[in-house]
Amino acid sequence: MAENTFQVTISTPDGIVYNGNATMLVMTTTGGQLGLMANHQPLIASLAINAILIKHQDTGEGDERVAVNGGFIEFHGNVATIAASSAELPENIDVARAESAKERSEAMIKKAQETKDTAALNRAEVHLRRAINRLHLSGK
Repeated sequence: MAENTFQVTISTPDGIVYNGNATMLVMTTTGGQLGLMANHQPLIASLAINAILIKHQDTGEGDERVAVNGGFIEFHGNVATIAASSAELPENIDVARAESAKERSEAMIKKAQETKDTAALNRAEVHLRRAINRLHLSGK
């Protein structure tokens, strides 16, 4: 491993989604956007629903993105371990399914607003953010 790279593993309850090296990670935590490079101070942070950018500067590889739907990251000893409730690479996103989920979520939001059901509204908004994240990453 080159001096300016570090190990990145993204796993879900279904298994490992990504395992490789990076020169930088850019992600959105619940506290805001965060960038990590090799030799960063150890940290643990909870992740927001968003894409993680895996940069490969100076390695000749193209940058990669992974749709992550919450979870947390631990960085220690030049190893970034991301445990996500779900995560997908762009080529694995089922666009039709994500569009259908977006439409269902929008309908659930409308119904929850009409009935003033705060819990249902909160759940529907999370489902909508997940669907939009997947669609955004797939380029649709």
